[in-house]
Amino acid sequence: MSAWLTGLEGTEAGHQLALILALSAALLHAVFGALQKGRHDPWLSRGAIDFSYGVMAAPFALFMVPFPEPHMWPIFATAFVIHTAYKFLQAFAYSKGAYTVVYPVVRGTGPLFAVIGAYMLFGETFTGVQWLGVAVLLAGIFGLAVYNLIFLQLNRDTLGIALMLAVATGLFVACYTTYDAYGIRATADPFTFLAWFFLFDGLVMPPIAVLRWRGMISRPTLAPLMARGVVGAVVAFLSFGSIMLATRLDKVGEAAVLRETSTVFAALIGWLVLKETVGPRRIALMSLIAAGAVIVEIGG
Repeated sequence: MSAWLTGLEGTEAGHQLALILALSAALLHAVFGALQKGRHDPWLSRGAIDFSYGVMAAPFALFMVPFPEPHMWPIFATAFVIHTAYKFLQAFAYSKGAYTVVYPVVRGTGPLFAVIGAYMLFGETFTGVQWLGVAVLLAGIFGLAVYNLIFLQLNRDTLGIALMLAVATGLFVACYTTYDAYGIRATADPFTFLAWFFLFDGLVMPPIAVLRWRGMISRPTLAPLMARGVVGAVVAFLSFGSIMLATRLDKVGEAAVLRETSTVFAALIGWLVLKETVGPRRIALMSLIAAGAVIVEIGG
């Protein structure tokens, strides 16, 4: 599997597979965000998810993939710090704001800085048409956020701080997207990076979630919470694995932009599952997001 994937790097078949992987990651990432924002406290949901995928990743990391090369340990340490900061910011943002407000801002801030980071780290460049696509996509994402800010009635008293946290979270999305792309390219076997990443990434949030759960007056039942954690872990494997493999096969910037069509899926999930309002104006803005992604792909 690893040899087949690495053999596709830089080829047209690799480009097409990267496109499929990035769009799959978009859908899965929206599902993942909804799982964290859903019925449980976001800190508890994230703790359950991280515990689950850490446990699942352990046998793969220890027994099934090649051991990381010595130069990979500082890379894992830096990725650990970046992802921990991202998760803290995201949990705070979801605690303060409605999902359909926070999520578009997070995802809208990320791709622009990820494209810049891809240029700085990998020398990637976008054509004029692709930059037009980025502008259209960002107009849709931030238009959606502004519309929600004006008309959505949920969590109005904490909306300002939620938006600031969402912007900060988006910056860390860009950081981890570009740095993890560097990490997965730095090892011979991409699955070595993924397995060890999930093992390390599952260490921080579970103890915090346990402390938070113990301090609650009305504690949620653990069985449904852990079931959500297991489902979220599987989604996380597929989502993060897809986008990381896409960045190894093809351009990091293109994959980062295409993943932000997750905002469309997130709005649909917010409407259908979380019962948050969606109207014709928001549908039009979501169409802008999809159009921007298409322009980026055609322009490349």
